Amino acid sequence: MKLNIPDNIAEIIPYPPGKPLDELEREYGITNSIKLASNENAWGPSPKAVAAIEETLSGLHRYPDGSSFYLTEALARWLGAGMDEIVLGNGSNEVIEFLIKAFVRTGDEVITSHPSFLMYQKFVQVRGGKNTVLPLKEMEHDLDAIVEAVNDRTRLIFLDNPNNPCGTFFSGQRFENFLHSLPESVILVLDEAYVDFVEPEERIDILSYIRKSESIPAVVGLRTFSKAFGLAGLRVGFGLMHREIAETLHRVRQPFNINLPAQVGGLAALSDTAHYNKTLNGTRAGRKWLSEQVEKLGCRAYPSHTNFFLIDVRGDATELYEAMLHKGVIVRSMKAYGYPDFIRITVGTEAENTRFIGALADCLDGLGYV
Repeated sequence: MKLNIPDNIAEIIPYPPGKPLDELEREYGITNSIKLASNENAWGPSPKAVAAIEETLSGLHRYPDGSSFYLTEALARWLGAGMDEIVLGNGSNEVIEFLIKAFVRTGDEVITSHPSFLMYQKFVQVRGGKNTVLPLKEMEHDLDAIVEAVNDRTRLIFLDNPNNPCGTFFSGQRFENFLHSLPESVILVLDEAYVDFVEPEERIDILSYIRKSESIPAVVGLRTFSKAFGLAGLRVGFGLMHREIAETLHRVRQPFNINLPAQVGGLAALSDTAHYNKTLNGTRAGRKWLSEQVEKLGCRAYPSHTNFFLIDVRGDATELYEAMLHKGVIVRSMKAYGYPDFIRITVGTEAENTRFIGALADCLDGLGYV
């Protein structure tokens, strides 16, 4: 067999998936481990969503609604948006793929930051575009550098806000000034996967910018059901955008991209405000308590607007990650992101948070970090 693989594809490094939890436990000889590495919802899915999904299982021989009508209708009510301003995706990452398919041609440029969500750059590379990647400045998007990097070939700018992995967030006047510094020819994509964890009064009114498109670039917002709604396993996200952009994305969207359980699960999750608020309140309380306890252990906890935060552990993060694994606590080393002394942890339940702090204290002491 002789394959002629294009250079832009051959050079892609596949997204590094984590090992299944069962396999990690087998490999390390541990049981009852807790996973605080993937920014998942510690409180699980809404019971209403689970019940709704169970009711649909006998109908899996039928294709789902290709327009996701009822879920789109519910999202429009939830957000105060028009149904024609919403595009659903198999996770918000599929909406990213739609945008790049629709607006990026070979040789076009897309601006992103590092570190941020890896899939922005991979989709651009698949398309044959050019990635312009700018480093964060003090863990925040360097908006001035991004403005300077824009040129006639720039088609899209991706900003994850809040940023993953740093948890930083910009709002209000900074965004307004930034937007007016850009040419109208680019599309600014604001990835708001974690925006539910931001205090409501601090959030950017994304719909006002989508609808006020004169003299500013087009703005697209990305959201997901994976985080605050606890439906990561269903893979359902969506984009908010001007209806003309939405119409364009539907041209590249495959039919039936949102499966039946995802549609009914998302619809039920939107109706369960009690579970949604439980997640938000538990996350904020847990983040505050964890940060205080981490500081008491001699580490530095970085402020965050998300359900995760960074910790400077005062030593090699990968060694600490390995030590924590042996105690059945899975965290994320930030060495690959350019922060060799940092780990990232997801806020868990009260029991998980307590176990994490105990394991961290033991490992810090054993490694002699603090």
